[in-house]
Amino acid sequence: MAAKLKVFVTSDGLADYVVAASSRPKALAAWEAHQDLFANGAAHETDDPELMKAALAQPGEVLRRPAKSNARPAALPHTVKTKGPSKAALRQIEKAETRLAGVEAEHDEAIAEMAAQRAALDAREAAETEHYEDARRAAERDLAKARRAL
Repeated sequence: MAAKLKVFVTSDGLADYVVAASSRPKALAAWEAHQDLFANGAAHETDDPELMKAALAQPGEVLRRPAKSNARPAALPHTVKTKGPSKAALRQIEKAETRLAGVEAEHDEAIAEMAAQRAALDAREAAETEHYEDARRAAERDLAKARRAL
């Protein structure tokens, strides 16, 4: 069985906030209050027929009206959820990310190729240096031998 609803009112000085709830804690939760407004007298249960009629028509919904007014309370505006990015924008981002990944892969491949070429040149240089040193030692031996023969 559903709990009997009561109508509670609080005010911030500019507006009265009215809610139909089954208990004080539920009213505080609806107002998103972080303290007990009933303990210090800032909130109370009402028996005003106009407020009761409006609040009971929308239980749990916080209604607002100008403070100390006899106007019928209006529902608080609902916060509008912002839309996320469109599917077209997401596709555009995905396309750009794919292109970026391709550019990075191409660059990494070019760097790896240059590193391989550099390693091959280093090996060729080492072989050429060894060949040069062997040939120079042989030529120096021949020169020394020829000078001794004089």
